Amino acid sequence: MQCDSCESGGEAPARKRDAGLHASGARRILGMRVDASTYARAVQAILEMAETGGGTTCVATVHMVMEAHDDPALQRIVNAADLVTSDGMPLVWALRARGLRDAERVYGPDLVPAVCAAAAARRVPIALYGGSPDVIGELSRRLALRFSGLRIAFASSPPYRALTPEEDTAVVEAIRESGARILFVGLGCPKQERWMAAHRERLPCAMVGVGAAFDFLAGAKRQAPRWVRRAGLEWLFRLACEPRRLWRRYVWHNPRFVWLALRESLGAGREA
Repeated sequence: MQCDSCESGGEAPARKRDAGLHASGARRILGMRVDASTYARAVQAILEMAETGGGTTCVATVHMVMEAHDDPALQRIVNAADLVTSDGMPLVWALRARGLRDAERVYGPDLVPAVCAAAAARRVPIALYGGSPDVIGELSRRLALRFSGLRIAFASSPPYRALTPEEDTAVVEAIRESGARILFVGLGCPKQERWMAAHRERLPCAMVGVGAAFDFLAGAKRQAPRWVRRAGLEWLFRLACEPRRLWRRYVWHNPRFVWLALRESLGAGREA
C-alpha cells in the first residue's frame, strides 16, 4: 500500500521539538519516544496541527516499539513525530512506572471518534486513507451518520501493492485539493508511519496513523471487550481471532518486549 519512495525515503525531517521529550511529558521505551497523553490533550494537539500546517501522530503499541527497536530508521521516524500516544496498556504502565502518573491509554479506535466529534464541531474537514474498499465505504457511512456536520472530504482505499510515483502524486494532489485538514491513515504499522513521514512535507494535514481502527469502526473486525482492553489482554483476544496473521507479532514481539523493558527499567533503577 505504499509507493516505492515511501519505503526508501521514509525518514521524517528532524525538528527542534524532539516532539516533547522532557521529564514531565515523555519517556523513551527501548529507545522509542512515547508521550504521556490523554484523549483531551491528543485531540487538542491534532486540531492545532490541522490549523497550523500539519504534523504527524503515531498511536504507539508494543508492536510499534518492537518494530522500532529492530529498525533504527523506523525509530527515528516515530521519535520525530509531533505526537506519540500510548495506545497499548503496557506502554501506559511503563510510563507510570517511570514517573508519568497521569499517563492514560489513548486507543486508536476511540481516538478517531473523539477527533471526528471535535472536527464536526469546528467544521474541520477530514480524510480517510487505507483499508479495503468495503471497509472505507462502511467507515465513511458510519462516521457521517454518527457525527452530524462532519465533512469527509476524501476517502480512498489504496491497492495492495506499491504505488507508482504517478499514482502517489495523484493521491497527494487529490488530498490537497479536497481541503482536508485531518488525515486518518490506516495502513497498519509500520507502513503508515513510513507513509506519513514520507508525505509530511507534501500534505498540509494533521496525519494520524490509526492501524486497525478502520476495521474495528467499520465493523469488519471484532473488538475485545472493554474489560479485556483495560486489563492489557487485547493482544490475546486478537491473537485468538486471527492466529495465522498475528502470531508472530504477539508470540515473538511480546516476550521480547517484556524482557527488554524489564532489563531497561532495572538498569535505569541502578543508575538512579
